[in-house]
Amino acid sequence: MDSPAQTLDLSRWRERPLGVGYRRWVIVVAGLRELFRTRFAKFLLSVAWSAGLMIALAGFAFSQSLAEGGWLQTLAIKAGPRMEAMFTVVTGLVAMYPDVLVNGVFTAVFWAHSYLGLWLSLLALSSVVPQLITRDRSSNALIVYLSRPLTSTDYLLGKLGIIVGVLVLVWTGPLLVGWLLSMLFATDRDFIVYSFEPLLRALAFNGIALVALASLALGVSALVRRPQLTVAIWMVMWIGLGTVAQPPRAPAWIKRTSITRNLNEVRQEFFRLDAALTDAGAKLPLLDQRFIGNLNGAAKKAEAADFDGALLGLGVMAVLSSWVFFRKLRPE
Repeated sequence: MDSPAQTLDLSRWRERPLGVGYRRWVIVVAGLRELFRTRFAKFLLSVAWSAGLMIALAGFAFSQSLAEGGWLQTLAIKAGPRMEAMFTVVTGLVAMYPDVLVNGVFTAVFWAHSYLGLWLSLLALSSVVPQLITRDRSSNALIVYLSRPLTSTDYLLGKLGIIVGVLVLVWTGPLLVGWLLSMLFATDRDFIVYSFEPLLRALAFNGIALVALASLALGVSALVRRPQLTVAIWMVMWIGLGTVAQPPRAPAWIKRTSITRNLNEVRQEFFRLDAALTDAGAKLPLLDQRFIGNLNGAAKKAEAADFDGALLGLGVMAVLSSWVFFRKLRPE
């Protein structure tokens, strides 16, 4: 039995065009959905947001413990007059030196979180890198994707949006939400005022890491046509060069080829943990000389030793990776 005749409708398209932004958004959403279907990505996401919750709990505990009638005061009263007097001294120090104590505590919290955020981002990008350009080149899908109306700009912004989405979900988002939740229950305005600068420093470091990781991921993904080889190159750039740059006597140019070592130098410069430790030793009273010496020793270890060289290394990597990406961003 013959199928019924199909009519070909050549009437004008009357639906509202969705626009350029929609095309780019589709690329981003599709890439993120594909990534976070995997158990590994879901595990990374759970760890990332657990870390954000820990930031919130740390800030909440710090502010609430020093509040009048808080749990720390209750414990101090139960422990006796000596502990109660110690509590009074601690709360007095926070009230007198909020710029040192509040700033220092949140600097340390955000500094520690930056290590976890960077590692989670690198692990997540290990799964993303083959999905960016490698598979499109190996399957010759680039010919279809770069045909009109999808342009090379749409393609670039869509793939870049995937990387930004990954870093927001595993690093920037937990950081911001953790800080906002801790400030929501802050007992004093000083906690908001003096934790804001460390937050800005953390976000600035996050921005530099985003630029460096995005350019490197796009370049590595565009370099070859086999996904397995792409992952291997990514691991060499991340772990291999990071290991080579570890020895203290390694030449400076070798150290600057490691993205993790360069980002560590940027971290030390932006967070200024050394300045926070030095201020604590210099301004806070009632500290013995041995404790002050320990703070100064820790401050020296936290100083950036090659910040300008690290920025130069990251800049060269970004330029070379971008050149590779744009060189390969064309039908073959």
